[in-house]
Amino acid sequence: MKKDCPSTTALRVAWHRAAHQVLDDPRVFHDPLALLILGENDRGASQPDSKWLDRTELAKEAKKAGSLRAFLAARSRYAEDELHAAVKRGVRQYVVLGAGLDTFAYRNPYPEGGLRVFEVDHPDTQIWKSACLEEAGILVPRTLTFSPVDFENSTLEEGLLDTGFDRTASTFFSWLGVTQYLSISAVHDTLRFVSSMPAGSAIVFDYTISPSLLGPAQRQAFDSLARRVAMAGEPFETFFDPDLLKTTLRDMGFGLVDDLDTGKINDLYFRGRTDGLSVRGFTHVMNARV
Repeated sequence: MKKDCPSTTALRVAWHRAAHQVLDDPRVFHDPLALLILGENDRGASQPDSKWLDRTELAKEAKKAGSLRAFLAARSRYAEDELHAAVKRGVRQYVVLGAGLDTFAYRNPYPEGGLRVFEVDHPDTQIWKSACLEEAGILVPRTLTFSPVDFENSTLEEGLLDTGFDRTASTFFSWLGVTQYLSISAVHDTLRFVSSMPAGSAIVFDYTISPSLLGPAQRQAFDSLARRVAMAGEPFETFFDPDLLKTTLRDMGFGLVDDLDTGKINDLYFRGRTDGLSVRGFTHVMNARV
């Protein structure tokens, strides 16, 4: 991301997440704060409809990009589904890596003491998010801690420990829309840290498949998206072969490794829909548990 600026991709993801709330029925991922955090507190949040979207800068893109919107909704739904399963197992810490405008911490359904949330992101993005929250009138709960970390210049462990993270407690991590923009060493360092956590800890993250493994249609879509994010100053850097990534995770010490391709995601969340909404493309979601 550009220095001293919030993440452009984080904002675009937030717009698509909000668009899902008004365009798609039934919703795969219900987020009552998705519009509110974008400043649509009077119009969209109270009576969301497709006319709201027409007033936004991403109106045409959001309406056309059904597959992308579906994937963004599904990955958030899956991460929170797995988080709730982890809480049932006794996990009481949740770390949102590259939080952007994610809203879970502000609609945390667990009573105080039931789940402590740490939002990890670049300092500039966190400053921007704080301004968005204040403008929207969204209160920061006592169960939330901001942990500013620049993944390329400091370690995740340092950033978390500096803000009161309990290194000895089993923890659930979500890491959505981030690995593509980091160096391979930064990705591996973060995964090694998670694998060193106590038994029961887990991480859900998404990743982009190596372009060399894509078919012609997928490669065309990939190239188009890669150009857009590069123009926004946040180029793709890291890609994975799914089989090799699973091997790497097991070598790091993860016991359970579950890779969700587009077929698995569609089976989970889009089967039987009449509107044709589904996931396609070149990004998988990985679930790995210590």
